[in-house]
Amino acid sequence: MSEKNQPISGNDLARFSGPNTFMRLPSVNDLEGLDVAILGVPMDIGTSWRSGTRFGPKEVRSESAMLRPYNLQTGAAPFDSLQVADIGDLAINTFSLKDSLRIIAESYDAILKHDVIPMAIGGDHSITLPILRAIAKRHGPVALVHIDAHADVNDEMFGERETHGTVFRRAYEEKLIDPSKTYQIGLRGTGYSSEDFTEAADWGFQQFPAHELWHKSLAYLGAKIRRDIGDMPAYITYDIDSLDPAYAPGTGTPEIGGLTTPQAMELIRGLKGLNIVGCDLVEVSPPYDITGNTALTGANLLYELLCILPGVTYR
Repeated sequence: MSEKNQPISGNDLARFSGPNTFMRLPSVNDLEGLDVAILGVPMDIGTSWRSGTRFGPKEVRSESAMLRPYNLQTGAAPFDSLQVADIGDLAINTFSLKDSLRIIAESYDAILKHDVIPMAIGGDHSITLPILRAIAKRHGPVALVHIDAHADVNDEMFGERETHGTVFRRAYEEKLIDPSKTYQIGLRGTGYSSEDFTEAADWGFQQFPAHELWHKSLAYLGAKIRRDIGDMPAYITYDIDSLDPAYAPGTGTPEIGGLTTPQAMELIRGLKGLNIVGCDLVEVSPPYDITGNTALTGANLLYELLCILPGVTYR
């Protein structure tokens, strides 16, 4: 692939038409030559409150048709230097969470045989555990930047040990992540116990609760995390419920008092320079936001993540 794929321009084909791929990029089955593979994981059987995230990938892709290739604020030009394509959705088992997690892990094992950075559109947050299992096989324990209203470190939920609320306890236990290089940003809300957040802090997780970030720029925090991680392989997982529901109501477990969209963009831009080996955007539930704004926000945050990947050129 010598020429780089480009999103279809809105001046060539109206944005309300064309393929339902991320940013209307080419859809491919062959990963050879790709730098970045965008994929959907349309699943909500790991969620504990409101369902609907199975529709997240399709709606995020639909809203991404509004995006253009150049980031006019940062100067990032990801499609000038990276070969990016949409590889479609993983064929999860909609009747079995356990089988779906196996399918995700095995699919990522196959994807990571190529020198490619996978960017997943969820789906509920349980998808991140099998992704990390595959990532750790290739890179070892990774640094983790986890932006979320919830720590997702429950031991079990209704007797189940693999759900969207247990992901990072399992990742810690299985040594998929480096606890001293794990950052949880935007935590808030009520808890099952007074130790809901503090236990993970005892493991070494660095936590930045939302109330400590109110009315502040997060550019400094992104830069601090980037310096702390250094060159270590890093994974970024972005739960849309980290945002205040005023900005992102279309999610399964909304919590008031969250981050703003400018803060989200500042944080991601501050992470530029990380050795990112994968990322995801999860928990967009379109049925709870008929305006499409939550999916539009998710699409823009995925684009911002694309703009900080290794190898992106700036103009």
